[in-house]
Amino acid sequence: MDQPWIRGKVARQAHVGLPPGTVEEEYGRSGFFGGYAHAYRLHAPVGWVEIDGPLKPRAYDLRRTLAPGQDDTQRAMGRTLFAENDDVRIHHVRIEETPSFWLRNGDADELFFIHKGRGILSTELGPLSYEPGVYLVVPRAMLARLEPSEPTEAILVESAGAVSFPDRGMLGLHALFDPAVIDVPTPDLDAVCAAADVAQDQPEKRYEVRHLRGGEVTRVVYPFHPIDVVGWKGTTAPMRLHTKDIRPVLSERYHLPPSAHTTFLLRDAVVCSFLPRGLETGDPEALRVPFFHSNADYDELIFYHEGTFFSRGGIEPGMITMHPAGIHHGPHPKAAERAKAQGRTDEVAIMIDTKKPLRMVHAAESSEIADYWKSWAT
Repeated sequence: MDQPWIRGKVARQAHVGLPPGTVEEEYGRSGFFGGYAHAYRLHAPVGWVEIDGPLKPRAYDLRRTLAPGQDDTQRAMGRTLFAENDDVRIHHVRIEETPSFWLRNGDADELFFIHKGRGILSTELGPLSYEPGVYLVVPRAMLARLEPSEPTEAILVESAGAVSFPDRGMLGLHALFDPAVIDVPTPDLDAVCAAADVAQDQPEKRYEVRHLRGGEVTRVVYPFHPIDVVGWKGTTAPMRLHTKDIRPVLSERYHLPPSAHTTFLLRDAVVCSFLPRGLETGDPEALRVPFFHSNADYDELIFYHEGTFFSRGGIEPGMITMHPAGIHHGPHPKAAERAKAQGRTDEVAIMIDTKKPLRMVHAAESSEIADYWKSWAT
């Protein structure tokens, strides 16, 4: 641990007992894991009256109609790309019918978060059912498709690197969630046998698989059902993790940074889960809302799934906020006062933090909430 310099009026403990009349801002490196500076200011750093340029905070309402997918494959799978960089591509998925083909994404692992709807993730190793609040992981180049039984909405993160889990360190292997709660598929032998019978009885029937690689699609057609696996073993498979099985780590007397809620590690990106949890009720001087910060190394995109988002107002389920690295954000005005009367939160939201800048693509423009940046100062 580096010895900190201390100058002027400061809090003895970060996020607890701020000097009267001040707000705390954390300048943090490496996503709150690296070097830092805590500044105790007389004014909230989001109290701006004008802001213009690419770092302007933005919000998007995905309940509005987005532009359709960029190609036939994306449209058929209900995908609309709205943000990307070299490490991740983030889509909004809205799908009502099962596509006529399966996909092998040779460009990325796929991480879905289901916002609405129910159905089956059909994969070559077997099916996984899904419902709201579920994460689904499809490894790179593994055959899969969503088969909705109800109209389905989801956030999809394509990751150029493998999707993995963080090291729990001193918390232990079973903290946040027990690895045993991760579900993997079992082959549906009845379905496999029935498909084999169909192939025998209808030799003219064809099945399409699309392979995505380098952004280009190769179409492959089979005379038999492509899901014909009767058994599998190994260490790589599609996975399902329900947010209800995640148990957030808490501190009764200290507000933990967002990194404490990390669920998945990607290449130069992380996905965090903000879930119902107790607030910091053990010390009346402890902050109960996020401290102001500018997160020098990561862009921060949050999708709001359900509940009341305690750190700010004006945000509802189905919306997204985007705060680029280096621009301030933190608790919404009056959120700190409101939090004093709360003992816990009921929010469910997912945060995608990326080291490389995220580009919001054209499809996102139709859903942007105008003048969102002004909400921080009122």
